[in-house]
Amino acid sequence: MQVTETLKEGLKRSYTITVPAADLDKKVTEKLVEAQPEIEMKGFRKGKVPLAMLRKQFGQRILGDAMQDAIDGAMKSHFDATGDRPAVQPKVEMKDGENWSEGQDVVVEMSYEALPEIPELDASNISLEKLVVKADEKSVQEALDNLASNAQSFEDRKKGSKAKDGDQVVIDFVGKIDGEPFEGGAGEDYPLVLGSGAFIPGFEEKLVGAKAGEEVAVEVTFPESYGAQHLAGKAAVFDCTVKAVKAPKPAEIDDELAKRFGAESLDALKAQVTERLEAEYVSAARAVMKRSLLDELDKLVSFELPPSLVDAEAHQIAHQLWHEDHPDHHGHDHGAIEPTDEHKALAERRVRLGLLLAEVGRKQNVEVTDAEMTQAVLTQARQYPGQERAFFEFVQKNPQMQQQLRAPIFEDKVVDFIFAGAKVNEKEVSKDDLQKAVEALDEI
Repeated sequence: MQVTETLKEGLKRSYTITVPAADLDKKVTEKLVEAQPEIEMKGFRKGKVPLAMLRKQFGQRILGDAMQDAIDGAMKSHFDATGDRPAVQPKVEMKDGENWSEGQDVVVEMSYEALPEIPELDASNISLEKLVVKADEKSVQEALDNLASNAQSFEDRKKGSKAKDGDQVVIDFVGKIDGEPFEGGAGEDYPLVLGSGAFIPGFEEKLVGAKAGEEVAVEVTFPESYGAQHLAGKAAVFDCTVKAVKAPKPAEIDDELAKRFGAESLDALKAQVTERLEAEYVSAARAVMKRSLLDELDKLVSFELPPSLVDAEAHQIAHQLWHEDHPDHHGHDHGAIEPTDEHKALAERRVRLGLLLAEVGRKQNVEVTDAEMTQAVLTQARQYPGQERAFFEFVQKNPQMQQQLRAPIFEDKVVDFIFAGAKVNEKEVSKDDLQKAVEALDEI
């Protein structure tokens, strides 16, 4: 077997692999001899079928397998010897494929882009700032107020009072299109909080100012994007009877409220709220520090990038941003979207950092455990209530989805490794300062 280099330009590589016909024939014979003891054929005892007959019966199929084995073996030997790691799956084409016949040498053209040599990263040369926020009394109180608001009850307003935004109105209603009631458009004793957005746009606003005992005809138009196609875009009238108008009454912040949220006492609830807030601050501060790290790495490390990876990433960025600018266009019938220079610059950054983090993780033997993957799948499955089992099965059968879940876990573990070796200075800041730093992430 012979491997001849035909191109070495930057990261681009091309080779000609030649498998001599004699080597291929030998491989076929070896496979036939290996299979012979288990083969039965009419007129022969098991294991006694002549090789010539086996070759005639199975030769073509085994020849294809032998050819693939030979090429795969040559590629593996090549990568082992050169140390090259292809950026994407190598392109392999058989020369004179249609004209090739048994007894001829097999000549294959293999081309790929090699991953670049990535400089060794010394994390001790990196200095980072870690924002630290403590949960103050004001923040804890705001969180408790929100819990009390969520646990609010409603009390009847004084007779004759007009409903206000935030009030609860208890209504009977019948919806009609062109004067005819439609399925699913009626309800009785429905407690609707005005301003909650529970009903279609325009419905709740028309009940502001209504009094208990009044009849109100609410005219609305279903959105074009409404889930029920037979209602989408249709004008409707809902005949509503207002049976009660109730004012919100926030729950008292006391031990009883604490017990409603699973705490033994108000002090225990405050401790839980404080812990949750500070966990949120830690998560936000980590995101800020991670961005700072990536910015430092982008300036610190430079190496040649595989053009195919940059091009693919640039097209993906352009496609994603196009859909963000056209949220109502859900299909992919929009024609080609050419990346701009800005897209290409961002793609280069992403590819550079992705390759660098992957190399650090490889050298440090960073792995995503089965337990971490299971937790990631569980978290994702919660977005599909009632379909969790189907989602699990989908992930099990979809390697691409598994990689999508594995990649961010791997990246975060590598980032944590670099954090551990970097010079990290803590800086205590206010919650507002942290919020501004988080908001700035979206502006970059």
